Amino acid sequence: MRSENTPFRGGPLDGRVLPILLGPTGHPPKWYEVPVPAHAGNPPTVYAYRREPAGHTKRLGLQRGWVYAYAPGGRERRELRWPWSKPGGEHRDSDPTG
Repeated sequence: MRSENTPFRGGPLDGRVLPILLGPTGHPPKWYEVPVPAHAGNPPTVYAYRREPAGHTKRLGLQRGWVYAYAPGGRERRELRWPWSKPGGEHRDSDPTG
């Protein structure tokens, strides 16, 4: 598989450049998580980084690559949105009246 040297901004990996494996589309993953094991009485933690565009060229506006930005709140959890689902996320089975 191909890899790309990707810089990190913020957090404990600030300023480092690591080789990140690219997916089948040629892009790195949207989120990069760095697990840190428990050490000296500290609980294990996971540092999360979100993929962002590194910038654009002046003339054509092409994207220059990717950079990972530190997300102190952790990874954002999303629910799947199916076309047949109601906007409120309510299900027919959740109605107690039947």
